[in-house]
Amino acid sequence: MEIIRVRDAEEGGKKAFEIIQSGINNGAKVLGLATGSTPETLYKEMRNSEIDFREMVSINLDEYLGLGGDDAQSYRHFMNVQLFDKKPFKETFVPNGKAENPEAECVHYDSIIDEHPIDIQILGIGTNGHIGFNEPGAPLDGGTAVVNLTESTIESNKRYFDKVEDVPTKAISMGIGSILKGKKMVLMAYGENKADAIKAMINGAVTTHVPASALQNHPDVVVIIDDAAGSKL
Repeated sequence: MEIIRVRDAEEGGKKAFEIIQSGINNGAKVLGLATGSTPETLYKEMRNSEIDFREMVSINLDEYLGLGGDDAQSYRHFMNVQLFDKKPFKETFVPNGKAENPEAECVHYDSIIDEHPIDIQILGIGTNGHIGFNEPGAPLDGGTAVVNLTESTIESNKRYFDKVEDVPTKAISMGIGSILKGKKMVLMAYGENKADAIKAMINGAVTTHVPASALQNHPDVVVIIDDAAGSKL
């Protein structure tokens, strides 16, 4: 893993954008995208850039089960506001949280990933070491699946909802195996509350207890962290 230390999330977003820009200059056509607060500074850089994304494809990691794209709390809505409304892509894929058959949607989503191999995958990391919504215990070679969210993840995400009872308890998420198909991983983490997860991901054993540790087995990983997130390395 290549580790890049930055002052803060603003500088981290600029570094991640430089990697994406370089990738596009070298032929990258498909971006794997993440949601949550961590990549917001990256999306600001992308929105404000001169890059034309209209010949590119994006594939998002996950979506809450039960939320449609018109729901203000959905990840489809988040991506529209953060990026797509300002910078349209040729195609944008986010799991269908309102799918009548969620298991079939998972199979369909993995077929999308296979049809559009991801050149650069953007990732955050949960305080419990999750990537996407792959919580501890998730298989390290798994495909897209319906997953149960842990209490810690629900607690972390409640800030986006009126009350904790409104936070969905399930999601459709790319599996770790699906994520690792991407050619290059770019994981960002900021803040002291991510320090334990970063330490376990980089220096710990590869284990289902820390899903992000599976990145140790990928040949091209860049980790962008501030001093607080890297304080236990």
